[in-house]
Amino acid sequence: MRNALLMLAAGLLSVRFLPALPPLGLLLALALIGLMCLPWRTYLLSFFLFGLCLACLSAQRALDDRLNPALDGRTVWLQGQVVGLPQQQQGTMRFVLENPTSRRGKLPARLRLSWHQGQPVQAGEVWRLAVTLKRPHGTVNPASFDYEAWLLAQRIGGSGTVKQGERISAAQGFAAFRDDIRQNLLNTPAYGRGGGLAALVVGDGSGLSRADWQLLQDTGTLHLMVISGGHVALLALAVYALIAGIARLGLWPARFSWLPVASVLAFAAALAYGLVAGFEVPVRRACLMMLVVLVWRLRFRHLGWFWPWLLALNAVLLIEPLASLQAGFWLSFIAAGLLLWLFCARLGRLPWWHGWIKAQWGMAIGLLPALLALGLPISLSAPFANLLAVPWIGFISVPLALLGTLLSPLPYLGEGLLWLAAASLHWLFYLLGLIAALLPAQTLPAAPLWAWLLGALGAGVLLLPSGIPLRFFGALLLAPLLLVPIHKPPMGQAEVWLLDVGQGLAVLLRTRDHAMLYDSGPSYGDFDSGERIVLPSLRRLGVKQLDLMLISHADNDHAGGAEAIMRAMPVAAVQSGEPARLPQSLNATPCIDGQSWQWDKVTFTTMHKADAKSSNGKSCLLKITANGERLLLTGDIDYETERALIAAGFDLKSDWLLAPHHGSKSSSSMALLKAVSPHSVLISRGAYNSYNHPHPQVLTRYQKLGIHIFDSSQTGAQRIELGHYQKLHPLREEQQRFWR
Repeated sequence: MRNALLMLAAGLLSVRFLPALPPLGLLLALALIGLMCLPWRTYLLSFFLFGLCLACLSAQRALDDRLNPALDGRTVWLQGQVVGLPQQQQGTMRFVLENPTSRRGKLPARLRLSWHQGQPVQAGEVWRLAVTLKRPHGTVNPASFDYEAWLLAQRIGGSGTVKQGERISAAQGFAAFRDDIRQNLLNTPAYGRGGGLAALVVGDGSGLSRADWQLLQDTGTLHLMVISGGHVALLALAVYALIAGIARLGLWPARFSWLPVASVLAFAAALAYGLVAGFEVPVRRACLMMLVVLVWRLRFRHLGWFWPWLLALNAVLLIEPLASLQAGFWLSFIAAGLLLWLFCARLGRLPWWHGWIKAQWGMAIGLLPALLALGLPISLSAPFANLLAVPWIGFISVPLALLGTLLSPLPYLGEGLLWLAAASLHWLFYLLGLIAALLPAQTLPAAPLWAWLLGALGAGVLLLPSGIPLRFFGALLLAPLLLVPIHKPPMGQAEVWLLDVGQGLAVLLRTRDHAMLYDSGPSYGDFDSGERIVLPSLRRLGVKQLDLMLISHADNDHAGGAEAIMRAMPVAAVQSGEPARLPQSLNATPCIDGQSWQWDKVTFTTMHKADAKSSNGKSCLLKITANGERLLLTGDIDYETERALIAAGFDLKSDWLLAPHHGSKSSSSMALLKAVSPHSVLISRGAYNSYNHPHPQVLTRYQKLGIHIFDSSQTGAQRIELGHYQKLHPLREEQQRFWR
């Protein structure tokens, strides 16, 4: 039975790695093969095929529920109920609308909406809204959040921007109850830590600041502030221990058996906490494992560590096969499995302090391959920070927050407990800040498959029981994973990455021993692409410092991410076409017209019209020549600057052209295109930008001249091996996923 469940889980997990979903006919054939194999010794194959078919059918159903392309970009009136907890950040309300209806056509079962400067929205309310709808779309980069996968895992079939709306009915139901609890917690005055209390009690982290999230990431303690299985398990064990203690003291009524009552109440407490917290994957896993353990305990049977873990894994995947698309699913089950492996079925009893250190050591080693595979930062301070934070949160902050919430109707008592909980979070964040200042998190370069497999094997060897000899060889196997050689272009060639930053621009240029960044992406509201996209991608590609950051001009879509990059990575120099308009912290110097230099036999030349009338026209251009192959980066220049550059006699001829001003109607004149004579043009823009970039007239001009068009909204990040005379490498094609 155990092997059958393993194969079922393997089948359910396989969908995560498919570049495309099999057609329905093939799935039916596989299901038939599974039925035929069931009575024979090949029955394990049947379980694998059943899991695969079930997951593929579930994924296809979610894809089919996406927004109809005919409604993409259209504004329609619709009506639906708000579910989950709406989030408000910097004047923008974000929420999920369930079962929306419209006269214009069938809509997905769930929509994720944003309302800028809109009315307050509460969970459980019914609204009638005018919404500009969009199909799911996200950026694709060497390292960035996969928004499309997240939407699919949440079964959200579209997004949209609210233009106006009216409330049809007030909040009601359990969702409204959760929202009331959250608002009460957010209003806790002590130390401004109401957002942390809401994260611990109801699983809503929107009240935490960007600085808080960065601190938690740097110290590897993110799992503690977003409801984890550990919180649920602690509450269940506390209820169980309380009743067991009463029975041991002889205070329990003799005519009732205390064990069934303790088991039922422990699971009820875990389930209630999980429901209030939103019942996300870690909570589901903890509740299911707790249920298995308690059922086994009631039957007085010995239970190993593997059965609860395996049954919970299959149960979570059967309930939601797309859970495997989320990084939290993998980290949750791997972390739980590691703890069970480290402490179950081991001989002898360790001192508590020894076991505590062993748990942190084991988690740091065991989660390392998973974090690298998922492209997540590695926190060197995590073992030390968790030694402090896990008991602090588990035995001080969470109990005080839960008791304060439960007793909030009582004057002073509930408020006092919440005040103490907030104070405990304040001092914990202070101490974590001291730790993070010494050892911040790092995103390591992507490792080849062979290095990852050796590293995963090495981590497993290091975590074997202490009685097994030669465990230190695991460190040797782990070394290639941590010491991945950085890919460097050959002498005379350059690697160019046009990153997918939406409606903005960021280009990484790297030679053998140097790296520079041309523009830094936009920063809008609480989203800074320099922090969220550019920096993780640079680190994933092995870039540790920049020799130059060239900001074409000071508009936000080109310069918005610069400060975040400067704070997190050494930058030797900053130049710009508009240095005076940039923040003083960048210490930018002017772009020099006609300046030329060489790095590793690759030539860089700047062009700049400082007397241009517009900000866009003052963009600093950069031409890169590697082994005779040329690329021209143009910023946001307009017709006037294009004419001035041609009249000045600049050699603009290039093989690759970055479309000026994202393909705006006011640029890419026929004169410029003939002067450059590129075989390909690169367009960096957002899929649903409000500027109509690229303009149809500009696209017609490109097509008339036979220029190949590569649009970042369709290709994701784009890589060019300049000087190698090979075609462009679109990341969406190289990293095909069935949900893109």
